Amino acid sequence: MIEQIVEHAEERMNASLDSLNTAFGGVRTGRASALLLDKIRVDYYGTPTPVNQLAGVKTPDAHLLVIEPWDKSVLRAIEHAILESDLGVTPSNDGSVIRLPFPALTEERRRELAKQCRTYAEEARVAVRSARRDANTSIEKTVKSESLPEDEQRRGEAAVQKLTDAYIAKVDAALKKKEAEVMEI
Repeated sequence: MIEQIVEHAEERMNASLDSLNTAFGGVRTGRASALLLDKIRVDYYGTPTPVNQLAGVKTPDAHLLVIEPWDKSVLRAIEHAILESDLGVTPSNDGSVIRLPFPALTEERRRELAKQCRTYAEEARVAVRSARRDANTSIEKTVKSESLPEDEQRRGEAAVQKLTDAYIAKVDAALKKKEAEVMEI
């Protein structure tokens, strides 16, 4: 029973790490990445549809994304959705493709993005600690309800703490890597 609680806590901690990596994927680093378009939805015949389901997205160089819709009639809708988004990039439409030029980031903007990354990392740490707290509470209730020895409780809590430390270290490593990427010129 306690092993199941520990496994469940690990699943929640892993989900927190996945969520952090997804959030980091949406942070612009000065390099063009198709991941930046994941949050943008285009009104396609009344249905909000992700850009990558309507068009091919290519990265010909580090500072340019080229969006080539399979259905040319949706070109204006994609352009409008990009303008409405918070990407901070002005698309150029030549009638068959949309080009998104990503200018180099200023030092001030890099610092803002690094701060945003630290916020995401702190949210992930809080989620990991929350999973630890819930697991410890469940272990305590299980020990009391099933009249298990207190040693079982201590072992379970030690296992959860070990997991927590490992996942906090993974969050810190991911943050360090992303900050280096953002601050790189």
